[in-house]
Amino acid sequence: MYLLDTNILLEVLLDQEKADDVEKLLRGGMVTGFHLTNFSFYSTGIRLFREKRFDLFTRVVDDIIGRGSFQVVGLAMTDMAALADVSRQYRLDFDDAYQYVAAKKHDLMLVSFDADFDRTARGRKTPAEILKTL
Repeated sequence: MYLLDTNILLEVLLDQEKADDVEKLLRGGMVTGFHLTNFSFYSTGIRLFREKRFDLFTRVVDDIIGRGSFQVVGLAMTDMAALADVSRQYRLDFDDAYQYVAAKKHDLMLVSFDADFDRTARGRKTPAEILKTL
């Protein structure tokens, strides 16, 4: 079971350098159980709207809601204190702390290109690392 960081989703949507690895992971059918935080969903929407990429946003909504490709998870207000603790402990900014606490709360492996997670107890995996294990 995997929690995809915002940068994973944007990598494939914006056809960036490592999009092929993300596409293989998501579309290959070898791995299931992908999760996305509500924070990542909103962050993706903000980025796509800023770039006037409404078609891509609609595609994301269709994948998440229509096809059920991702389970959306979030944090409760009672989880917010943990964000500050995690941020202090691992020197993470708010969005990274949110992803880390959500991954821990829901017992998910964090998938990210962000090396800041390498400083944490739970770490992270890249799509390429996951694909190598299959």
